[in-house]
Amino acid sequence: MDEQYAKLRRIVIDWLDDQVHFGEAEDKVTDDEMSFLKNGILTSLGFVSLIVHLEDLLRIRIDRKALTRENFDGLGKIVRYVLAHPDFKGVP
Repeated sequence: MDEQYAKLRRIVIDWLDDQVHFGEAEDKVTDDEMSFLKNGILTSLGFVSLIVHLEDLLRIRIDRKALTRENFDGLGKIVRYVLAHPDFKGVP
């Protein structure tokens, strides 16, 4: 696993632990490709909160048109989208 991928993955898992699953996110996200919506990991409101957190922390702006299941419905999808974002400069 790439170092930046691993760091971003940890950021999302930690946020899920702090905001939604209270220490159980790692156990609930059994596969980076599993759907967050279908598996009850996040609601649509939870996605909005996570996106705002990532934007603030990583100093990027995510185009609201890009907020699709193809880009954000799963841990791996979120991490890959952020890694490919033109303004992403790395994990602080």
